[in-house]
Amino acid sequence: MKIAIASDHAGFALKSLLIQHLKEDGHEVLDLGTHSMESVDYPPFCAAAARAVVRGEVDRGIVLGGSGQGEQIAANKVHGARAALCNDLYTARLGRLHNDANVLAMGGRIVAPELAYEILAVFLDTPFEGGRHVRRLHQISDIEQEECGR
Repeated sequence: MKIAIASDHAGFALKSLLIQHLKEDGHEVLDLGTHSMESVDYPPFCAAAARAVVRGEVDRGIVLGGSGQGEQIAANKVHGARAALCNDLYTARLGRLHNDANVLAMGGRIVAPELAYEILAVFLDTPFEGGRHVRRLHQISDIEQEECGR
């Protein structure tokens, strides 16, 4: 699987660990920054990861920050991105199963590396259930279209 990953300074350490972990598992990783622990603003990095997913350049995205909340919000501003904040296994599973989430957001100051590896595995391995959830995803897409005046 090809995965885009991005973080701010607060998520940088976890990003570095996840990149190594993903590569060891045979995934191709597109690192969209940041590349240090120097303070940066997260929105451009998260939008870049979400855009890579929506454009089909990668299969999934990961955005990381201190809590993951702002990162999720920024990624979700990209039309077609469905970023899920998953700081536990349950939300990672349901984010994929029910919402077909294509971007995983996590908090580097909240999630320990071992748990992050587990969350990531669940996020990557859980298929979208489809069924009644497809109708809801279409409704979300309709809202996106309405909001951009189309």
